[in-house]
Order: sequence, then C-alpha cells, then structure tokens
Amino acid sequence: MKKLQVIAGNCVLESLKTSLETSSFLREMSQKYNFDLVYKSSYKKDNRSSTDYFCTLGEEKSAEIFSELKDKDFRIITDVHNIYELELKLFDFIDVIQIPAYLCMQTELTTKAAEKGKTINLKKGQFLSPNDVEKIVLKIKSTGNDSITITERGTCFGYRDLMVDPRSFLILKKLNHPVFFDVGHSVRKNGFPSSNVKEGGQKEFGETYARSAISNFVDGLFIEVHPDPKNAKCDAATQFSFKEFENLMNSVKPLWDFVNSDKP
Repeated sequence: MKKLQVIAGNCVLESLKTSLETSSFLREMSQKYNFDLVYKSSYKKDNRSSTDYFCTLGEEKSAEIFSELKDKDFRIITDVHNIYELELKLFDFIDVIQIPAYLCMQTELTTKAAEKGKTINLKKGQFLSPNDVEKIVLKIKSTGNDSITITERGTCFGYRDLMVDPRSFLILKKLNHPVFFDVGHSVRKNGFPSSNVKEGGQKEFGETYARSAISNFVDGLFIEVHPDPKNAKCDAATQFSFKEFENLMNSVKPLWDFVNSDKP
C-alpha cells in the first residue's frame, strides 16, 4: 500500500530544545502511524509583516540545529528566499529546498535552487491558478532536475482569507509529481499578527481540509507542529500542538489507508 508522506515541524527554527522536542515527537508518530517524515523548519521567515516580529536565529545557529537533526538521521526541508542563501553552510544539511509561495514565480531563484540537485518543494502561490503551476515546474526541469514536489496551500479569497478548491489537487496531480496539502497555512487569516491566536487562523477547519485532500489522492500532508503553539514565535494560531497533531493522525490515517488500499 502507498505510504503517507508527511512534512512536519516548527514554522521557524526557535531553539535547539524546541527542534529536538518536536522532531523526537514526530519520529515517534511516524512509527506509530506508519508515515514517512521530512522534518520542516524555516531557517528564516523573510515575509513577516513587521520588523518587530521574530525572523531568524541567524545562519550560524541555524546550521548548528540542522546539523544536530541530520546527525539523528532526519530528512530536512527549509525555505530559500535569496540566491546567496544557497551557498550558506546550513544548506549542506538540507535534503529538500522549499520555494515559498510568495516567491514561486521568481525564475532565477527557482532555477538556481534547482541547480543544487536537491528535491524542490514548490509551494503554490495563493495568488496563482493551479493551471499555471506547470510553468514553474518546467522552469525547474529546464535545469535537469526532475525531483519535484508541489504543495497546495489555499487560494486568496477576498481580503485576509483563503479557500481550498479541491479541483486544485486533481489539476496538480496531472503534472506527475507528488502533491502535498498544507494543512496549517491554508487556514491562516492573512494580515493578522502571528501572535493573534484568536483571529490569526481557523485551525478547526484543518481536519476537514485534510480529509478532502486525502480523498482527492494527494501524496502527503504538510503540517506545522509546536510543543506550545500559543507561544510559538511564528504562526501561533495555526501550528498544531502535539495532541492536535496526533488527533489529526487518528482521524485521517484510516481514511488514507482506505483510499490507498491495494484491495479491489
């Protein structure tokens, strides 16, 4: 039977302690629920709406944390925002380079990242039709890199709101690359401070969206997880607590097994 793929971890690197606590929990969950894990943390959040908000621990400290995680045999994904970042030491520990949604149309950034020869996780811009994602995929393939995953994270719906159109999953699947669904970012309420737990997101809809995605044959889920979401330094409203993550797995894994069963 096809195995569930999960990209999960803290929204942004906060500390070695938080990273180790989260990664240890997720490894335990991957064994309990039989999914393949790629550990996710942005080394830098470069699209914060204010300079007052936490952005990064810095390149050196981020490299140290990624090195610790790599020593524990985690596969790791992080974002790239600028071409110069691709030469940073921290990318030596990265298995999957993520192109952020807001930057997905940046041709030079995308192709330079692809030239590193690592898997590219392309986040579909919330402003973009799924029908136009093929153009970006072709940019990546023009470098000779065919190792691509695509992540759906919702589409702009008026101001400060997103919607998830299930037709997008089927359109993206036609590109013949693994498709993931971003559970947390799809329920973000754009424009609200990340610390605004009440208005910054609608996490209660995450399970509904995830079940719809699995029913439409996505290959995996993208979920940001934190030991104490209310006090997370980014996306506090939409990161899943350990308990919430396990509850989600309890709900969606049986559906995954049913949809992907080898039985006629």
